[in-house]
Amino acid sequence: MKLKIPLFFFLGLSLTTFAQENLSYQKPSQSILALADYERAPAVSMDTKKEYLLLTYRNTYKSLDDLNQEELRLGGLRINPITNISSTVTYVNNLKLRKIKDKNEIQVTGLPTNPRISTISWSPNDKKISFSHTTATGVELWVLDVASAKAKKLTEATVNANIGSPFSWMDDNETILVKMLPKNRAALLDAKKDLPAGPIISNADGAKSQNRTYPDMLKNKNDEINFENIMTSELYKVNLDGTATLFKKADMYAGESFSPDGNYLMVTTIQKPFSYIVPLSRFPSKSVVYDKAGNEVKVVNEVPLTEIIPKGFMAVRKGKRNMSWRADKPATLAYAEALDGGDPANKVEFRDEVFQWNAPFDSPATSLVKTPQRYDRMIWGDDNTAIVSDEWYDTRNTKTYLINPSNPSQAPKVIFDRNSQDVYSDPGNFETRKNEYNRYVLAIEDDNAYLIGAGFTKNGQFPFISSFNLKSAQAKRLYTSTYTDKKEDILEIEDFKKGTVLVQIQSKNEYPNYYLRNIYQKNKLTPITTFKNPFESIKNVSKEVIKYKRKDGVELSGTLYLPVGYDKVKKEKMPLLIWAYPAEYKDKNSAGQSTQNPNEFTFPSYGSFVYWVTKGYVVLDDAAFPIIGEGTTEPNDNFITQLVDNAEAAINAVDALGYINRKKVAVGGHSYGAFMTANLLTHSNLFACGIARSGAYNRTLTPFGFQSEQRNYWETPEVYNAMSPFMNADKMKTPMLLVHGEADNNPGTFTLQTERYFQALKGLGAPARMVILPKEAHGYVAKENILHLLWEQDQFLEKYLKN
Repeated sequence: MKLKIPLFFFLGLSLTTFAQENLSYQKPSQSILALADYERAPAVSMDTKKEYLLLTYRNTYKSLDDLNQEELRLGGLRINPITNISSTVTYVNNLKLRKIKDKNEIQVTGLPTNPRISTISWSPNDKKISFSHTTATGVELWVLDVASAKAKKLTEATVNANIGSPFSWMDDNETILVKMLPKNRAALLDAKKDLPAGPIISNADGAKSQNRTYPDMLKNKNDEINFENIMTSELYKVNLDGTATLFKKADMYAGESFSPDGNYLMVTTIQKPFSYIVPLSRFPSKSVVYDKAGNEVKVVNEVPLTEIIPKGFMAVRKGKRNMSWRADKPATLAYAEALDGGDPANKVEFRDEVFQWNAPFDSPATSLVKTPQRYDRMIWGDDNTAIVSDEWYDTRNTKTYLINPSNPSQAPKVIFDRNSQDVYSDPGNFETRKNEYNRYVLAIEDDNAYLIGAGFTKNGQFPFISSFNLKSAQAKRLYTSTYTDKKEDILEIEDFKKGTVLVQIQSKNEYPNYYLRNIYQKNKLTPITTFKNPFESIKNVSKEVIKYKRKDGVELSGTLYLPVGYDKVKKEKMPLLIWAYPAEYKDKNSAGQSTQNPNEFTFPSYGSFVYWVTKGYVVLDDAAFPIIGEGTTEPNDNFITQLVDNAEAAINAVDALGYINRKKVAVGGHSYGAFMTANLLTHSNLFACGIARSGAYNRTLTPFGFQSEQRNYWETPEVYNAMSPFMNADKMKTPMLLVHGEADNNPGTFTLQTERYFQALKGLGAPARMVILPKEAHGYVAKENILHLLWEQDQFLEKYLKN
């Protein structure tokens, strides 16, 4: 159902080139509104091994009223203290079921009035589905019986959903382990009423602590008390008849994980002391394994407060990390430990060592494998087979190994050794399937594993399936998509012997739909869904991926849209909009590779310029803006030069096609793309105007790194200063629209960044307009705000670009 659009009012700002005014929320032009106000298709819980599909429905947008809720910002979390669930959650508001082999959708009955559903989870036997419903006062646990399509409530609104998943199915399919608010829970402190007992004190003891700029940290003792309050739960076992039994007393539970055989439960709790400079993920924690009756078996890990870690993206804390259950064994834990002290600067033969530890943990853990680079992940297979990968950021190298878990003395076999940014050489991801423990493990058939690849090549995208022989380590291509007018995504292999594969197929004007493809029966397709195109008005817009070169020879690309009804023969010169986001690379070859597909469905979102094809603009979307630093040179050493060269190459390429007036070009971007936009307007004369949303403009306010920059401000002040639009505000004379969410929660992009940059531009006489969207975080979600944003951008472009 489409939503009505209420108009709200807010106080406008006094701007340099705009009259001071009080502005109401405005709707964009009719052509843009028709695209923006669409009805969202359902999301599909897709696993065709089940008999049923679950279809979930939600509104296209939230409302300002949804955002206008009480909120606690503590330890990196944003929590609604009334309902005890994240204040940023997006709710599902209807559920339907459908048999895979049937076209008819079944409406789930018994749902609460005006459902606000989240945390959907299938039972191990796929016969039940648990979900939460958020009321005005809290979170309830509900369960859906799949066969009857009936839902019922299991608990009152006392579930604690403030961190992680609030509940987990037990292996009996009849019991759910649930985090509940303590019965004797104390009231939260009100900062407006509860006076602090003393000053806020922090110490620097001489040890280096170079942390990124995190938002929403604890600030004082009151915050500490409230954080402990919202994190504390009691663990209950809740049966499907609603009977609840206390399992573990109150504690700050951060995560619960059953062993594959269901006989053990690993529980992780947050410990004290808390930190004021890092989020809760780096607070102290303790992991304890219990048996099914709740008796303690072993303390398996204790993690201290890690405010200080070595420098570099490959730095990790000391001690056990990445601890989880081995998926192919009944009850075996696996974890990694750094052999270099967690410090990338240390020169060692092996960086990490992976261990396995069998329950009941009364014998020491045994070494499984050592990795020369930082351990990344493990795909468990069986007694004799597992896949391990490691990586190293500075070189962008990643290696994949085949190991024998039963014989750690057998040397790992390198099966892939590649540049992680070289998408054309990507062999694909190993396919997994559920085992007898209902856990995903490596899919093995007759000594063959299987790889599913995205299939990017210099000639386009052709997804594929390969078999990979575990004895010879040789891959054999089984299927390659041949579409040149559609885009096919291979999602999973359903039946290895029959060759049944779940795929999603779309084109630029055909909405993505699911199909079963049989790669052994002439690639036969059987449709599963039939979603319609909600954007009929732009279905025939000209869309193509263009490729061009930067002046230094680097290959670039972008997706080019021409205005609705554009005459390619007449070639009228139109204004051009470029939307982009810079990316760092360590070699020119990888930087020149394209992952764009012209057959991807044209899906306008608030974050793109695609809407303006209806208003007579040419749009170059997702234009490549690589920033390259080869060898010992860092990408940001030549950031501004490469930024301008990328922009000039894009404009030249579209101009050479004869479509644009190169004096009427605008650029825009979000977050780091906003930072890019401000720098382009400052350091070039290529653009008539620009739109920068939710960016950071003063890099001295992110002094310990940003994006891929690992050096701190004091090591390279010239880089930070040269890259900061704020430091060069006196050079900015091009009209710019600055937009930011009032409650930005992204590291480094505090709303203050835009406010201070605008004040600098205003004071120096630059033409600028600032729009602060109420209640919005880093991404924008409220319908009123999004429609007004589109109106602001439309009016800005009409004034400074089109006319």
